[in-house]
Amino acid sequence: MFVGQYTHNLDNKGRLAVPAKYRSELKKAIVTKGFDDCLFLYTKKDWEPVAKKWAELSVSKSNNRAIARFMLASATEVELDKQGRIVLPEYLRLFAGLSKSAIVAGLYNRLEIWDEERWNKYQTETEKHTNEIAEALSEVNVE
Repeated sequence: MFVGQYTHNLDNKGRLAVPAKYRSELKKAIVTKGFDDCLFLYTKKDWEPVAKKWAELSVSKSNNRAIARFMLASATEVELDKQGRIVLPEYLRLFAGLSKSAIVAGLYNRLEIWDEERWNKYQTETEKHTNEIAEALSEVNVE
């Protein structure tokens, strides 16, 4: 289970340190484009059912094809090096606007990788609306 947020720097080769407490789970992992201009990082085990759902969408609908391409074609396997870092491909770094400082945020079954400035803007804006968001999600029964 991934929770919390951590700040790490990318080096000039696009390597990002994975939080130490998660390294044993992420020896081999999948990173892909995520929503809100961040990256999603999954364990291979957690990626399989997610990828299967995207792959099983009916190809007769253009939105299904688009989201499957977005998630699956951008996915790549990454491995931790001896220092606990992964290499983020350039196309993913460009997509997420990653240059130096990154936030690694735990969201239960995945980690999200954000450019620190984008994360801070997103958090500030979202926090203004948490009451409305909670109200809209009241049917989910999360307390």
